[in-house]
Amino acid sequence: MGTLTAVWNRVFAVLGRMSMYRLVYLALAALAVVALLLSFFGLVGPDPLQLVVTLAVLAAVCVGVDAAAQRLLNLPWRLESSLITAHILLFVLRPTIELAGLLGIVIAAAVASLSKYVLAWRGRHIFNPAAVGATVLTLLSLVWPDLGASSWWVGTPALAAPVILLGLAVLVRTEKLRVVAVFLVFAVAVAVFRTAAQYQAAGVDLDVLDVLWPVLWSSPFLFLGAFMLSEPLTLPPRRWQQLTVATVVGVLAGWPIPIGDITLGQERALLVGNLVAFAFAVRTAVRLTLVSRSERTPSVQELTFRVHDRLAFLPGQYLELEVPHRHPDARGTRREFSIASAPEELPLLKVAFKDGKTTKPLSSYKKALAEVQPGDALAITGVWGDFLLPKRDAAPILMVAAGIGVTPFVSQLRHAQEAGLDRDIVLVYVASDSSELAYRDEIAASGAHVIVFTRDRPADLPDHWVWARGVRLDADGLLRVVPDIASRHAYISGPAALIADLAPALERARSITTDAFSGY
Repeated sequence: MGTLTAVWNRVFAVLGRMSMYRLVYLALAALAVVALLLSFFGLVGPDPLQLVVTLAVLAAVCVGVDAAAQRLLNLPWRLESSLITAHILLFVLRPTIELAGLLGIVIAAAVASLSKYVLAWRGRHIFNPAAVGATVLTLLSLVWPDLGASSWWVGTPALAAPVILLGLAVLVRTEKLRVVAVFLVFAVAVAVFRTAAQYQAAGVDLDVLDVLWPVLWSSPFLFLGAFMLSEPLTLPPRRWQQLTVATVVGVLAGWPIPIGDITLGQERALLVGNLVAFAFAVRTAVRLTLVSRSERTPSVQELTFRVHDRLAFLPGQYLELEVPHRHPDARGTRREFSIASAPEELPLLKVAFKDGKTTKPLSSYKKALAEVQPGDALAITGVWGDFLLPKRDAAPILMVAAGIGVTPFVSQLRHAQEAGLDRDIVLVYVASDSSELAYRDEIAASGAHVIVFTRDRPADLPDHWVWARGVRLDADGLLRVVPDIASRHAYISGPAALIADLAPALERARSITTDAFSGY
C-alpha cells in the first residue's frame, strides 16, 4: 500500500502541472494522430481522408456553436471543451467524406455542443455532450440511414494500447482510476456472460477466453471509460456514488437492451448513468460574491465568499472555482480548493491559497484571482471529495498537513468544535518557517494535539502544541513524533511528493487517506 501510494503521488505530481481539460484534449489529439498513422496501413476502419475531413468538420461546428452560445449567454469561451467534444465524436461516429454523412456529422456536433446549454441545470450540463450528439444521430438514422450513426470504431485491437496508455494519464490526473476500473469489470463480465449465454442457447461449445479477448481489445469499453465516463462534471461528488454510476453504465454497456430497432448501447448507457449521477446530487453552478480577502500568513491569502445558491458540503471536501480570464495558460480557468470553513458557517464560505508573491512567473489563474475584488461575482462548478474523517467519533486520527494543505483539516476541526465532538486528533503541521503557520487560533481552539515542523522555533505556542525540535519530516521522523501511528487513521494533505516520501510510515496506520495537490 505504501509503495503504491508513493508511486501514485509521484505520477500525480507530474501530471498535475497541466489542467485536466488540457491533458484530456492533448491525449485525444495524440490518439487522433495515432489513428491517422494507422489508417495509412489499413489497421483502423476509416481511411486518412475520412479522418481528416470528419475531424475538421467536427471541430469547426463544435467551436462555432460553443462560441455563439457562450457569447449569447455571456459565458467565458472554453476552446478546449469544444475540441474535446469534437475529438470524442471523431472516435464515436463513422468518419466519412460523403455529403449526407457529413450532414449527419454536423448535426451530431451541433446537438452535442447545444446540449451543454439546453440540457443543463443552473449552469451545469447534465449529460455527456458527445453521448447526446451520438444518440440523436443514431435515432435520426432510423428515418434517414444515409446520415450515418454511432459506430465506436475506436474499439479495435490496433488502438487498444494507445487508448490504455493515454487513458491512464487522464485517469490518474482526474483520480478516477478506481471508478473506471469498476466500470470495466462489470462491462466486460456482463458482455462475456451475455455472449456465452447466446452461444449456449445456440448449442455451440465455447471457450471463455475466445470471448474475453475480443471483448477487451475490440470493444469500445476502454475509450468509453477513460474519456467519457470519467468526466467530473457528470459524476456525483462521493466515491461510492461514482462507483454506483460506474456499475450501472457497465451493466448497460455490457448487455445492450433492445429498444425498437436500436439497442441501449454505449452512449445511451452513459446517458442513463448521467441521469443516475444527477439524481444523486443535483449539480448546479453555485454563484458567489467575494466578501473579503485577508492575509493568513506572509504568503497565504484567505478569500471569504457569500453563497447565493443552495450549497451543501462535508468537512474535508473541495470545490472547483472558476475565474474566467483572457489567454489562460495550460492549466485553464478552473482550480480546486479545499474548503477551509465549516458547513455551519454557511452562507459564508472560505478558501485559502498561496498568493505566489515569491513565485515567478505566476500562472494566469493566480494573476486573475489576484485581481478579484470584494463585490465581484464568481462561480463554483461543483463540490467533490472523500477526504472525510471516520464516522465513528472514537476513532483516533492522525492529520499531516504541509503548508496550505492544512485547510481541509481546519474545516474538519471547526466542524468538530461546532458539533461538540470530542475526537482524539494529532495534527502534524509542516511549514517553511513559524510565520507560515496559518489558522493557529482556529486549530488551537479545537484542542487538537499539534506537532509543528518548522526551521525556526515558533514563539508563544498554544497549549497542546509542541515543536519537533529539528526532526526531519520523513518516514522515520514521522514515526518518531507519532509512535502510536498504528492505532490511528492517517490523513495527509499536501504536495504529492511529500505524500510519496511519507508513504512508508503511513502504511503502518490503520488506514491512509490522501489529498494531494500540485499548486496553481
